[in-house]
Amino acid sequence: MNAFNDGPSEQVTCRPAATQGLAEGAGGLPEQAWTLLFELLHTHMRNFPALAAEFDLSPVQAHVLRQLGEGALAMSTLAHYLSCDASNVTGLVDRLEARGLVERKSSEQDRRVKMLVLTEAGAELRGRLMARLSAPPPLIAAMPDEDLAALRDIMRRALKTQ
Repeated sequence: MNAFNDGPSEQVTCRPAATQGLAEGAGGLPEQAWTLLFELLHTHMRNFPALAAEFDLSPVQAHVLRQLGEGALAMSTLAHYLSCDASNVTGLVDRLEARGLVERKSSEQDRRVKMLVLTEAGAELRGRLMARLSAPPPLIAAMPDEDLAALRDIMRRALKTQ
């Protein structure tokens, strides 16, 4: 028994207001699919601060490590990705550098540009972080293989257009 029902066998499902009615036919199919996908990701990302904390990282630091896995990144590019001023990135990078996770290097093309790269310790931590981020939520993991394959293929097609 809980505050939402009178007996142990009743199950109450709360759907966020943004998705109510969409699965039943409100809006066009693209809007329905996008709204439901957005809500799924938003719901899952609510756990991101706690997940980052498992690695003694802030959510922004975890995002930086994720971005740096694709290779060296100019601090100005990182500021653009984070939608913040370059001066804000300096403190963020200082803290990651103090932990031995990243290092600044001068760009080979323009020595005034500081590039960020993962250290060996940063790459190791990023690997563990990415493995944790890759773990699907239980409801996704429990889907039949046929549904998972279809979902994977749809997401691949959607990402190819980006």
